[in-house]
Amino acid sequence: MFFGAGIIKGAVGFGLPTIGLGLMTVFVGVEAAIVLVLWPAFLTNVWQAASGGQFKPLVARLWPFLLAAGSTLFAGTFLLTQLQVGLADFVLGLLMIAYAVPLLAGVKFHIGRHFERPAGVVLGSINGVFAGLTGSYTVPGVLYLQALGLSKDELVQAMGMLFLTSTVALSVSLGSFGILSNSGVMASAALCVPTSAGVFAGQYIRRRLSEQGFRRLVLASILALGLYLIPLGLYRLISG
Repeated sequence: MFFGAGIIKGAVGFGLPTIGLGLMTVFVGVEAAIVLVLWPAFLTNVWQAASGGQFKPLVARLWPFLLAAGSTLFAGTFLLTQLQVGLADFVLGLLMIAYAVPLLAGVKFHIGRHFERPAGVVLGSINGVFAGLTGSYTVPGVLYLQALGLSKDELVQAMGMLFLTSTVALSVSLGSFGILSNSGVMASAALCVPTSAGVFAGQYIRRRLSEQGFRRLVLASILALGLYLIPLGLYRLISG
């Protein structure tokens, strides 16, 4: 399952935590699943954030967004220990579908340079809460980055920077709430092997896509993840 999640990660730049968590939660529960995804997510996100040649310009442009996404993640982890399991996944799935459907139909969202920083702080903060609550770093962070009009390679690298920031913050947050265990961390490290192999395969696919084809694949992946999260959230609500 982590090989398949790695393929999607390599092709569109995201999806590893969401898919890995969704599948693993069925077997080990949501808190243990979040721990298992940590090392594969960290490794692939370091790789993604360092690739593309635009690291410094993107940091200079996106640092308020990244800071907000990392600093509010602790609030989401606290909610994880309080709210009913499955509710956040259900809401996150609805948001993904609500975003992807109009864009696939041709509607375009754009955030001008004048509004980038205030919008980045607001949306980054929301992204951090959702990341701590669900272990998925996608919404609304990826949606914000798409609205900036970044090129394919810039978008993938910027997503890697967001996901790396979130992964590090999530690790610290899980440890502070006593959710992180040594056995879980070791098992997580072993899952890096199939994940990395999948990412290589996914990158091969991405290199053969046009800018337009890549953007539509990203939107289709967001839609698919939303359709996946809604029944998963309902299942967790019912069984939890």
